[in-house]
Amino acid sequence: MNRRKVLFLSAWYPHRYDAMAGLFVQKHALAASRYTDVCVLFLLADKNITDYEIVTNKNQGVLETIVYYPKKVGLLRKIVTYFRAFQKGYAHVLSNWGKPKVTHAHILTRTGFLAYLLKKKYGIPYIITEQWSRYLPEKQTYTGFLRKHLSQTVVRNAECLLPVSQTLADAMQCVGLQAKRTICVGNVVDDFFYVPQEKQPRTKRRILHVSCFDESAKNIRGILRAVQRLSDERFDFELIIIGTGPDFKQIHKEAQNLMLNSVIRFVGEQTPQQVSDWMHQSDFFVLFSNYETFATVIPEALASGIPVVSSQVGIAPQLVTQETGILVSVGDEDGLYSALQWMLNNFQNFDSEKLRQYALPFSSQQIGLQLRNCYKSATVRS
Repeated sequence: MNRRKVLFLSAWYPHRYDAMAGLFVQKHALAASRYTDVCVLFLLADKNITDYEIVTNKNQGVLETIVYYPKKVGLLRKIVTYFRAFQKGYAHVLSNWGKPKVTHAHILTRTGFLAYLLKKKYGIPYIITEQWSRYLPEKQTYTGFLRKHLSQTVVRNAECLLPVSQTLADAMQCVGLQAKRTICVGNVVDDFFYVPQEKQPRTKRRILHVSCFDESAKNIRGILRAVQRLSDERFDFELIIIGTGPDFKQIHKEAQNLMLNSVIRFVGEQTPQQVSDWMHQSDFFVLFSNYETFATVIPEALASGIPVVSSQVGIAPQLVTQETGILVSVGDEDGLYSALQWMLNNFQNFDSEKLRQYALPFSSQQIGLQLRNCYKSATVRS
């Protein structure tokens, strides 16, 4: 079978200093590699080096090419070293992997501009996946004339724009980013989330939350206050919080101030497999974010067979229904309290197998098929 060669260009990707950075992009690459030949080209400014360094790795079906380049001060020097890193990286890709049929740019604007240049010079069509929350009205960080002009040009010339959710698609349209076609293609849920596990016996009902501890986005304090109200009325539950991040210490202190030490356990950062294990051993999941572009934890929870309580953010309005959980308004702590109270009494009435069915569109296989169809369409239309 003749497999298309697809070059991923991403602003975020796992690297030697952070194995979790851009992990969702890597999962897209692995999903796409089920049906296409995929090479990733990632550029990273590195303050620890004085010369360009190219590192390659074969990750399952994906050839990963990372160019570490010297970090410079000053806009012009930054631009020069960035484009030089791209030239070196792309030359390496051509000599070791070949010419791509399609470029798949992840995260605007620089990588999209590189894909645009490849189209103008070599006629290689490109598509764009966007994950960034900067277009959301709650963020309002999509600013600057040059950025907006370049972004509009790049999106207009792409064969297809793939925002990860309808929420993000609407936000991008509102700020003037119009593409020939727009198709929502979500993030990948790892296969092991879909594998049922036998629940271990517990004395308390377990609520789970997974967070990057960015309070402006995640509103963990709102969860804590709702849980504090619950803890005044009942003693049959616990809240497990997974993750770490910039606001971890403040949130931990807030839990102590609310005297929730006997109710809440902070278990720190966990691997994706460990997160899956925690989800399978929990009774339901809670998310109370102020904004999200997707919220992968929602389909991960459903794939694990547990219902979800979530604010109306990211993918939640499409996935969280009466059959899968409860939706509450953003910032509505009374609504969250009531939803948690109800779910503690009724989580066992949800059908785990039906919940998994709702998450199937986000499996690696299904996302890979969606991407393959986008690549096929891009080469036909160009």
